Amino acid sequence: MKHGVLSMIDLTVHPQQLERAVQRARENRIVIPTFAQMRDPALIPEAIKKQLRHVGLWDVNPLNLFRISWHNEPTMNGGAYGPVNFIELPSVLTGVKARIIVLCGKWFPTGCHKVGASFGCLAPRLVTGQFDPTYNKAVWPSTGNYCRGGAYNSKLLGCESVAILPAEMSKERFDWLSKIAGEVIATPGCESNVKEIFDKTWELRRTRKDVVIFNQFEEMGNVLWHYQVTGKAIADAYESLKTDSTRFAGACFTSGSAGTMSAGDYLKEQYPHAKLAVGEALQCPTLLENGFGGHRIEGIGDKHVPWVHNVKNTDMVIDIDDEDSQNLLRLFNTEDGHRYLTEIVGVPKETVDQLSLLGISGIANVLCCIKFAKYYELTENDVVATVGTDSAEMYTSRIAELNEQQGAYDMLTAARDYSEHLHGIRTDNMEELTYAARKRVHNLKYYTWVEQQGRTVEELNAQWYDETYWTSIHDQAKDLDALINAFNEKTGVPADMEK
Repeated sequence: MKHGVLSMIDLTVHPQQLERAVQRARENRIVIPTFAQMRDPALIPEAIKKQLRHVGLWDVNPLNLFRISWHNEPTMNGGAYGPVNFIELPSVLTGVKARIIVLCGKWFPTGCHKVGASFGCLAPRLVTGQFDPTYNKAVWPSTGNYCRGGAYNSKLLGCESVAILPAEMSKERFDWLSKIAGEVIATPGCESNVKEIFDKTWELRRTRKDVVIFNQFEEMGNVLWHYQVTGKAIADAYESLKTDSTRFAGACFTSGSAGTMSAGDYLKEQYPHAKLAVGEALQCPTLLENGFGGHRIEGIGDKHVPWVHNVKNTDMVIDIDDEDSQNLLRLFNTEDGHRYLTEIVGVPKETVDQLSLLGISGIANVLCCIKFAKYYELTENDVVATVGTDSAEMYTSRIAELNEQQGAYDMLTAARDYSEHLHGIRTDNMEELTYAARKRVHNLKYYTWVEQQGRTVEELNAQWYDETYWTSIHDQAKDLDALINAFNEKTGVPADMEK
C-alpha cells in the first residue's frame, strides 16, 4: 500500500495570501526560525543572538521565536544557548537503578515545550500563505499548555488567536491567556473532556469563516516538530552522558496530543533496541482498557487516541494514578517535603532544588519511567528518558487546593508521600503491547476520527499498513526550511538586522 502522501503536511503555496503574510512580517520585523536552527542554535545568525541578550524569556517579542529550543540558557532574562536542558534523577529518589533523564520545558518561552508543537502547526500555514494573518484567526483547542503556546506564537507572528481549554484547568492558565489570546473559550469539564473541545471547534467552523483550526491531536506539524527537535534533543542529552557501558533503554511519554511520542520514533531509529512507552491516567484508562472517566493530571488528555499517535511503534502502555502525581507535587514543592528528601532520604540538595522543574504531567512522566524501569528490571547501565512539559510554576493554585483539602504539609505527610506515591510505585496497570494489542489501540481511533471528525478509513488503514506514512512527515523538515528561508528573504528583515 502506498498512501504516504495522505499524511504529509500540505506545503502548497497560495501567492496572494503569502504576500499579505510577508507584509505583516515585514511590518512587525518578524524572522521565522528553521527547524535546523531549533535543533542546533549554532546555526542562528549572530545578529539575532546579539539582540536576544536584551530580551526576557517570556517577553512578547518576535525574537523569542528563536528560543523555541531545548538549548536555551536556563535563565529568565537575556540568556544565550548551551547544552540541552535536562536533569538526571538519582536512584535514591526514584528507587530504581536505571538512570532517568528529564528534559526541562520550563526554559522555553511560556515555560512549556508546547510552544514548539504549536509553532510546528502554524509556521507551515504562514510561509505557504495558507494562513492570512490579516484575516484569519488561529484557533488552538487544547487541554492546557498547547493553547498557551499557540496564543503566544500567534502574538509573536502577528496573528490573532482563539484559545479553547476545559473550564477546570488551573487558574494560572486562564490568567495568563487573558493577557495574550484574543479570545479565551472555556469548555465544560476537566482534563479528559476532549470531545467537548472538539465540539466547540466544529461550532466555530460552522459559524465563522475567519477561523483556522490547529487541532494538535491531528496536526502533523506537531509530529514533525517533536520528531525533529525533541527527538534530537533527547539523543543529544543521552550522548552527553553515555559511556562504554551505558545503553539507551527507552523513552516514556504521557499522551496529551501524543505529539511527543514522535520523538520516540526518532529515538528508536537512533537506538534500535530502545522501547517506547505511552502513559495515561489510571482514572481514564483509554489505551489500557478502552475505558473512560475524569482525572487531574493536567497536561494529558483522554477518552480518545490522538490521530497523530503512531501506535504501531509503541511498545507499552503505562497507567499512572493521578493521586500519585498530585501528592508528589506537594512533596516536590514544599519546605517540609524538601527537608524530608534531603535530611531523611539523603537526596542531594542540588536535585531537590530542581524538582520544581516538574509540573504535574512531568511528575507523571517520571512515574512512567520508574514503572518502565521496574518492569524491565533495568540496571545502572540503562538510561530512560522523558520530558518535563512544564514546571510547577503553573500549579501553585493546585498546591494551595491540596493544602486546603488535606491540611498543611508536614514531615509526616512527606514520609507518607515518599513511601506510598514514589517508592511504593508497582508494575500494576501496565501492558507490554503485542501486535494484536497495538492494533486494538490503533482501531480505537475509528470512533473519534472517522465517525466524529471526518477522517477516512483509507487513511486510518494507511497509518497502520503503509511503511511510508510516518516517514513522509518526518522527512518534510528540509522542504519546510526552504520555504521559511524564502519567506524571510522576501520580508528583508534578516538583511536589515545584519546592517
